[in-house]
This record gives sequence, C-alpha cells and structure tokens, in this order.
Amino acid sequence: MEWQQIISFHQVARLGSFTRAAEATFRTQSALSQQIKALEEELDCQLLERIGKRKLRLTAAGEKFLRFAQGTLEGYGRLKEELSEAKGMQKGFLKIAAPFTTLYHLFREPLQAYMEQFPQVQLSILDRSQPQVIDLVKAGDIDFGLALESLIPKNLHIRRWKKVETFLMVPPGHPLTAAGKVTIQEISQYPLILPPKGYKSAGRATLEGFLNKQGIDHHVVMESSNVELSSLYVELGLGVSFATVAPDLLPLTGRKLSFIPLSRLFKPDYLAVVMRRDKILAPYKEAFVTILIDKPPAASGQQPDKV
Repeated sequence: MEWQQIISFHQVARLGSFTRAAEATFRTQSALSQQIKALEEELDCQLLERIGKRKLRLTAAGEKFLRFAQGTLEGYGRLKEELSEAKGMQKGFLKIAAPFTTLYHLFREPLQAYMEQFPQVQLSILDRSQPQVIDLVKAGDIDFGLALESLIPKNLHIRRWKKVETFLMVPPGHPLTAAGKVTIQEISQYPLILPPKGYKSAGRATLEGFLNKQGIDHHVVMESSNVELSSLYVELGLGVSFATVAPDLLPLTGRKLSFIPLSRLFKPDYLAVVMRRDKILAPYKEAFVTILIDKPPAASGQQPDKV
C-alpha cells in the first residue's frame, strides 16, 4: 500500500467524484482510478461502487477504509506538528473558515497579532457562509470555523466567543424608530430585505412563519445573503432588514443606519468557534483560539460584530 493511494482514496471518497478528486490532487482521473483499483486488488475487496454514470458510493469495506485513511492522515499531521514542536519550532498549517462579515470586521486585529507571534505558520482563511463553515468542520477540511451557535449541530464542539442579538436595520428617521416596542405586524408593513428562501436565517424563518400563519401579506423587495449588501440598500431606502450584532459595539461609524432591538422577538445567540469533537489542536492552533476569544472588544463607535 502506497501513501499516495491513501491520499487519493480519501479525496475520491470525500468529494464523491473522480473528476473533483483529480482536480484536488492535481492528477488525472485515470491515475486515480488505477490507484483505487490497485488498493482493491491488494485488500481483495471492493471499496467503491458506481451509481449511474457519475455518482459513487462507498461499500461497507470502503467505509472502514475511509476511517483508516482519515485516522492515518490526521495522525501524520499531528506527528509533523509534534516533531516541529520538539525542535522548538511553531511551524505547521492552520485552516479556518468564517462568513465574510466576520472576517471583514473581526479577524484583522487578532490575525495580525497571531501572525506576529507565529510567523512560520502557514494560514488558509476561507470566506464561507455559516452552513458551509459547518460542513467543512464536519468533513475535517478545516481546523475550526466561526458560526452562530444556534446553527451548530450538537455533535460538534463549541467555544462561545461573542453574544449577539437581532436588530432591525432601518434608515435614520424611519417611522419604526419612534414605535417603541416594534411588532412583526408593524415590520411587515414595509418592504423587506431578507436572505434567500432556504437560507438558514432565524429572521426570515420566524417572520414568514408568523406572517403566513396569521395570513398577513408582506413584500420581499430584495433577497440578499450578505448583511453588508443588505445594509447598503437599507441606507438607500429600499426596505428594512435584519442584522445579528454584538450590541456593545453599536453604532456603525459613518453609516446612515438605525438599529432597532428585537430582543422581544428573537432570543440572543452567540458567535462561536466550532470544531469536531475528535479534533486535537496543536499548541500553535490553540493559540489562535486563545487570541481570538481573549482579545478585548473594539472600542465603542467601531464596526460591530455582524455575522
């Protein structure tokens, strides 16, 4: 059994496609197919079966070999980290994923502090939606990610970072700013800027669930999965929208926006570091989490935590 065969099988099984695995490993589909065939001959069992022309499915033996491959690759990674540490070197790889707004507003200062402390660590920072972050964590493709705690499955490990609350974004002077305790019925009277249907969002699910149940008509003027984009069109006066924000970091500097608290309608949430429960972080990886979580919040008037 060759090392490259283990890597190739892991990529094919993880991606479910010889085409995508070939792209990921910079090899030809033919080379990958030959390696898998050689593995099956050596182990005297079928590891993969084709379903139709393009789909692949692991056999029972393939599931067992995938667990072996994952354990072997993870063990090799830990060995390299331990050998570097034994040499007094904080050297290795750190792969993190988070939503755009979290990376844009919150990551720069802790990342800069980390890079100064660990200049030899090779970083990979991925801009991904929260569902994508969680999927990457599940697959073991990243060391950890950042997502709202309410969206994270119970079988993943969570470390709370920042408390966040739901606010309604409106232009300054909007009639709802004088309404006191805003109700869903009052919000529904204005054009709404909401995430796309099917996008994991407490705001849209709660609002439309209530409106549909009560038979209240409403108009979605724009669909946007990015709170930064939504805020621009709220400023323009196109409609009102929702934002998940750390309340101690409001208001937004230089933006023509008002934020109406919706704590009566939405429970508070937490932005959290998420990782697999079986994930063991090397000291230099743990250091990033420590810098991130222990770093004091930005002074009032700076950009807020938006996820």
